[in-house]
Amino acid sequence: MSDIKFPIYLDHHATTPVDPRVLKEMMPYFTEKFGNASSLDHPFGYDASVAVEEAREIIANAIGARHDEIVFTSGATESDNIALIGTMQKYADRGNHLITCVTEHKAVLDTAKHLEKLGKKVTYLPVNEYGEINLEQLENAITPETVMISIMFANNEIGTIADVASIGEIAHKHDVIFHTDAAQAVGHIPVNVGTMNIDLMSFSAHKMYGPKGIGVLYVRGVKPRVKQDGLFYGGGQERNIRSGTLNVPGIVGFGKAMEIAVSEMNSENKKFKEWTEIMLKEFEKIGGKLNGHRTKRLTHNLNVYFPGIESKAIINSVSKEIAISAGSACTTEMVEPSHVLLALGLDEDVTHYAIRIGIGRFNGQKEIEFSLEKICSIIESLKKI
Repeated sequence: MSDIKFPIYLDHHATTPVDPRVLKEMMPYFTEKFGNASSLDHPFGYDASVAVEEAREIIANAIGARHDEIVFTSGATESDNIALIGTMQKYADRGNHLITCVTEHKAVLDTAKHLEKLGKKVTYLPVNEYGEINLEQLENAITPETVMISIMFANNEIGTIADVASIGEIAHKHDVIFHTDAAQAVGHIPVNVGTMNIDLMSFSAHKMYGPKGIGVLYVRGVKPRVKQDGLFYGGGQERNIRSGTLNVPGIVGFGKAMEIAVSEMNSENKKFKEWTEIMLKEFEKIGGKLNGHRTKRLTHNLNVYFPGIESKAIINSVSKEIAISAGSACTTEMVEPSHVLLALGLDEDVTHYAIRIGIGRFNGQKEIEFSLEKICSIIESLKKI
């Protein structure tokens, strides 16, 4: 095992390491190319502005958008906030109703709760045992007051991929704006905002081997054009949607990360699918149960539970050698059951048995084999306690 570097990182849904090729691209923009992209009176600012626009073009092309539809933010959480609050404010004369889903990321759920405090009406759609919404139920939830629908592209806990194109089609049929949090999808699976009927889309660099602190909100510019109110006031950057000095190194890194992700997506997914299928097969042999959909899922995601065995016991037992996470969300003071797993219909006790494995670009075959053997061995040991 001397060629394996410990601990093995298998929590790539939480964040990813910066790809060395991305870091190399970013470095000059911390030092010699440090200009403010809004200062166009001299070469420093001009060079920074050019770099920003080149990255914007790369990102736009990757998702089938126009370059002027890409708005840079601090991350997907901010993008979600701008998308939901900005849209509901801008279209207040049209209605006051938002439709979302019970398994959304907290960035959407907590923003929806905030909107409720402001007097907006929110419908939270349930999901089936695989984490999918019912499209008929979605359409029936639309009222004359409905302004927007926000449904996650791929779930961060269980990896289930939504039928985004159909959701967008239903939204447009009723003249409703469709937003999707695609933080776990962009850079990992093919995404096209045009063919998938997406009006607003949030995603971030650190989920695709780019830097933290930089995200994107895609805002449809034509057919139909979506108008946004910004949450910040100041310099009017990013079409007045997101004021503030642009994070040039982060944006450059985002562009490079996207470029690499698109070029290596197919080969990575093939490899990840092989590994997760092998792992799932072995886990099922010792009583493991899959959370999420068996086929409509992210290839690098595996969320499983082992009846009667606490996830924390597994995680703590392997922590010196393997980094994995629980299926429950931890707050500073308490461990709450995962709202995603509860929504699937699992009992609260069962939600505390789940572990999430997220495979990544820099994992190797030997790391996967070691991790699988170690986790299975620990589970068999814990069964005897």
